[in-house]
Amino acid sequence: MKVCIVAEGCYPYVVGGVSSWINSMIRTFSNLEFIVLAIISDRSQSGKFVYEFPPNVTEVHEVYLQDFDWKHTRKKGKRTRLSKQQYHALQSLVLNNHIDWDTLFELFHQEDFSVDDFIMGVDFLNAATECYKQQYSQIVFSDFLWTLRSMYLPLCFVMRMDIPRADVYHCVATGYAGVLGSMAKHFFGCNLVISEHGIYTREREEELIKADWVAGIYKNIWIDQFKKMSRLGYDRADRVTCLYAHARELQIELGCPPDKIEITPNGVNTGRFADLPGKREEDEGKVNIGAVLRVSPIKDVKTMIQAFSFAKKKVSNLKLWIMGPCDEDKEYAQECFDMVETLALEDVVFTGRIDVREYLGRMDFTILTSISEGQPLTILEGFAAKKPAIATDVGNCRELIYGGERDHFGGAGIVTHIMNLEEISDAMVELGSNEQLRVKMGENGYKRVMAFYTIEEMQRKYEEIYQDFAEWKGLGWREEPFSID
Repeated sequence: MKVCIVAEGCYPYVVGGVSSWINSMIRTFSNLEFIVLAIISDRSQSGKFVYEFPPNVTEVHEVYLQDFDWKHTRKKGKRTRLSKQQYHALQSLVLNNHIDWDTLFELFHQEDFSVDDFIMGVDFLNAATECYKQQYSQIVFSDFLWTLRSMYLPLCFVMRMDIPRADVYHCVATGYAGVLGSMAKHFFGCNLVISEHGIYTREREEELIKADWVAGIYKNIWIDQFKKMSRLGYDRADRVTCLYAHARELQIELGCPPDKIEITPNGVNTGRFADLPGKREEDEGKVNIGAVLRVSPIKDVKTMIQAFSFAKKKVSNLKLWIMGPCDEDKEYAQECFDMVETLALEDVVFTGRIDVREYLGRMDFTILTSISEGQPLTILEGFAAKKPAIATDVGNCRELIYGGERDHFGGAGIVTHIMNLEEISDAMVELGSNEQLRVKMGENGYKRVMAFYTIEEMQRKYEEIYQDFAEWKGLGWREEPFSID
């Protein structure tokens, strides 16, 4: 069976988080053939892979959200007009009214179709004008029109993509990935599963609310665009997975049929974190705090550094290890380096990209100060190494640390509010000054991960999904590793 993994802005270009999950899935199901369909911003990122592909990855395809139109159909100054059915489909998309996606898919895959002609053509202008009159007549039309053009251009490039054929499309988000998966189901009749680690629509909404480049009612226009794409994915998917119960509630709220949703928590290979190397001679007398993350704004490393500076005044032997790549947002990373220097902070180490197993055994506890997360693997990996965690109250962090309805193992760390310097600093002080508490919480976390978050349990759930799809298609199920021969 051939599975196409569709990912936006992560695998195989960045490490950690969802990328690690995808890499784990591909390697776990070595008996399946995988192809990768990666959504990236533009061609400047093309081919810059940071993962080594295993033998069962046979193809990698890219789709660019910002690109050039390589086909023009204009002749003697004329642009191709849409048929009546095609125009109604465009109209349904712009007005967000019973969208005829299938007609749009067929339109965008016509041999002579041009994205440039479509966006700049009379038909798009007419649909935009109608939408403006019905819903947005209080704003300047020219601004509205160019906003629509810029908003629909990435979607146009996605729908124009010559997608690869597969038996199953596994989209690791809704949004543009969900559009590609839905389009594949239309053309190939394949099965479609969507796995959300964070709720894509809500994450985009949070980003847009905070964004400086878009203001006022235009924020709502962009948010509605992401909602309509997510609804398409939910409607067309055969299965939709999420990581925890509250995420399921959000998916239902956003229009996903409840009977499609299955909660499938992340899982870690706990054996990889057994018998890790412990503290070294250089760690003598230090309380090591490990932050395994990408140095980027969403991880809010600046707040972590500031909180550490306050905590270190009370517990002088604290040492902060920031472990992960610093090249995703070089400007932000430099601001973090500068902050450490400005605060004259000792005992802050930026390791860059590492094998976490070489460092995690040396840590006394881990920390995550993100402003958005799903179900962080770094917390689970820390638990597998019996390390408690401090984390902000985002995603599923509260349940991971304090437990849910199913378990009574006790607290495995401390949860704080987002960007709350005092709470984060106090949490560092509390764990940093109490070894007995750290050990107890580390044991609680270990029991929790072994009971609910092992890679074997995750594999079992996804194996059931994949086997069901194979059975529906009459494909059979092979146990031996995939071979191109």
